[in-house]
Amino acid sequence: MKLSPVTPFEPILASQLPVGNQWIAQIKWDGVRMLSFYDGSGTELVNRRGNRRTGQYPELNDARAYSKADSIILDGEVIALLNGKPSFHEVMRRDSLKNEAAIQATKHQVPVVYMVFDILYCNGLWLLDQSLSLRQQRLSEMLLPHPHVHLVPSYSDPTELFAAVQSKGLEGIVCKDIMSTYAPGGKDKRWQKRKIISDITAVAGGVTFRDGMVNALLLGLYDNAGKLHYIGHAGAGRLTVEDWRSLTVQAISLACEQMPFAAIPQRSKGAYWIKPQLVFKIHFLEWNQSGTLRQPVIQAMVDIPARDCRLEQRITAIPQ
Repeated sequence: MKLSPVTPFEPILASQLPVGNQWIAQIKWDGVRMLSFYDGSGTELVNRRGNRRTGQYPELNDARAYSKADSIILDGEVIALLNGKPSFHEVMRRDSLKNEAAIQATKHQVPVVYMVFDILYCNGLWLLDQSLSLRQQRLSEMLLPHPHVHLVPSYSDPTELFAAVQSKGLEGIVCKDIMSTYAPGGKDKRWQKRKIISDITAVAGGVTFRDGMVNALLLGLYDNAGKLHYIGHAGAGRLTVEDWRSLTVQAISLACEQMPFAAIPQRSKGAYWIKPQLVFKIHFLEWNQSGTLRQPVIQAMVDIPARDCRLEQRITAIPQ
């Protein structure tokens, strides 16, 4: 049977940790959400938007090497480490590649690990209606030892895990009701994420230049009426010199005379307006009273539609 892509179940953002013995907690990995599909004949890796990523991660393209099952769908996060911590920028170096030679070369420079936390289908049977505790038991039975695939551990004390993650400077934790079923495309309080590092995906509506190269982004989010609202100016981040060079070429090709924002940004002096198509993941400390980001840090460019950069993120992104 050919397996069809599944849109993953998502946690909601929470300001407090849930209480009760029905909750487990897992580390929230700063990576790329990925589902692994094996139908008995071949393996496909598909991200949360349904885009195929099998070629980008050749070390993960044979599920028989890390699973006992005759057919299976796994859910997890592909991560890359930098100085011992997950780095979104590093994993995006792999995720954005299309050329096979570049993929093979970068595979050794940026090794990845698939952190698996759920199983949706196994040996011809869907497990979506089973409880998380039963799915986890099945998952532990099916996974084989593999250098690039790890089972995400679960902890019974969310408060204790949150403190440990905070001390390590990691992104946060996800708390899950052990009785929760898996709702493809769903998002509800049965899974809750508590963040230590706030992040957002925002679209660039303008850039500034220094010595002929882009050196900062003017970022925005869309409201329900389709208006783009300015949320800040970001120049610091993890982009390399080569990233900035590539971004300069793209920005020039997207030049437009009309300002795309609903109101003139605070940092508009010297701004070069571009069509709002380039989307970035941004870490930040908190929201200012003005509705702009405090200390935004660019993590990486991400491949999602600009219209998905919604103002609702500003409402739900709760600073820790």
